[in-house]
Amino acid sequence: MPSRSPWRRCRKVLQMPVTKNTLVQGEFNAQAELPFELRLDDFRMAVQDVYDFFYDVNSVLLAKGLRRLDDMLRPAIMSGLLSDMLTSSMAKHARVLCENAYFNGHPDLIVRGVYPRNEVKAGDHGIEVKTTRKSGGAVDTHGARNQWMCVFVYDVDNDTEPATNRCPMAFTEIYLGHVTVDDFRKNARGELGTRTATLHREGIAKLRGNWIYRLLA
Repeated sequence: MPSRSPWRRCRKVLQMPVTKNTLVQGEFNAQAELPFELRLDDFRMAVQDVYDFFYDVNSVLLAKGLRRLDDMLRPAIMSGLLSDMLTSSMAKHARVLCENAYFNGHPDLIVRGVYPRNEVKAGDHGIEVKTTRKSGGAVDTHGARNQWMCVFVYDVDNDTEPATNRCPMAFTEIYLGHVTVDDFRKNARGELGTRTATLHREGIAKLRGNWIYRLLA
């Protein structure tokens, strides 16, 4: 697994209470398989849209003496927000993909024009977008499917003190792989738990094999 230290690089240059993050151009995988006419720049621009949003919002919040958005949001809400933002931005920059207009439909991004009104409850042509803080991209899903899965791994600096010196949220890994039902294991849950599935060892290795971006130490 890559050794990640986004904060070390940030602290060397941190001069202002809020800094705008960027992905490191040299850490992209030029050999990655990109389906649906995707380009590496689509990922870079989508992430930059998110970085710009957090910079704008946090600049206003800190100017008012409030906490950063990164510090306010609970982890589950943060992941959901980032997934929605990345899906929207990827759809904006991608050549043939658009957002799935079906509420909670699968996948998040679908090929434009394939489904009526660009909405489908469960489709085969597109990419599911996930975000997680777990290095390596292991993430729970609502069920095992044959699908293209894109996982964005991110870090949030909640430790640096004083809080005004904290580094901006950083995406450290991006993976995009085609996985099948057989690549998942089902997660046991109690009576009130939601049934989920996670890629098993061979499945996660398949996902990691087609990495898009990795921030190395």
